[in-house]
Amino acid sequence: MDDIEDAQDLPSKNALDTASWRREVHALYLAIRAEPDPATAHALWVGTRSRLFLEHPASPRREGQSLRHAPYDPAFRFVVPVEPAEQEPWWFRSATDGVVPFRGAGRVALDGLGTLDLWWLDSYGGGLFLPVRDGSAGQETYGAGRYLLDTVKGTDLGRDGEDRWVVDLNFAYNPSCVYDYRWVCPLAPAANRFEARAAVGELLPEGYDA
Repeated sequence: MDDIEDAQDLPSKNALDTASWRREVHALYLAIRAEPDPATAHALWVGTRSRLFLEHPASPRREGQSLRHAPYDPAFRFVVPVEPAEQEPWWFRSATDGVVPFRGAGRVALDGLGTLDLWWLDSYGGGLFLPVRDGSAGQETYGAGRYLLDTVKGTDLGRDGEDRWVVDLNFAYNPSCVYDYRWVCPLAPAANRFEARAAVGELLPEGYDA
């Protein structure tokens, strides 16, 4: 479940369950940032997300679904500066919140893969948002893309110093609309798509129904 996703015609989630989910996600990423070994952090991420997905009452899971993750591959971990970039604003249309605005916050270059635009959620709460769609989309991974960073809900992998951000595709995760079509999710715009294949991180789940 993601703060900037929008549920249509879904049973109302208990507010305390949702607060509990967010608290657990924040705690998970705090532990990830504190772990010096990326592969160990990834194992913690996989185990905790899989548990939450299967057991937590605020999970977007539907019957028969379970998460699948690729093994950790250090080739897909980058620590990069955010470069200035000319970016047109981007608006996500939500059924309940109207138009949700994003404005450009810069761009990151991932060696051998391509570039991705970093976005700022320009509404209440704010936050940096980094979606991605790579060449594995529609086959091993969700066809419309996945999320890498979404700081409004704590999915932040950390920084090296003040100006270099950890962008690790091994931690790419699916939006809630992968699991239930009644969720509407902001997906990777054109500037956040590249042709190179990066079938790491969260894959299409068991029980996926397109």
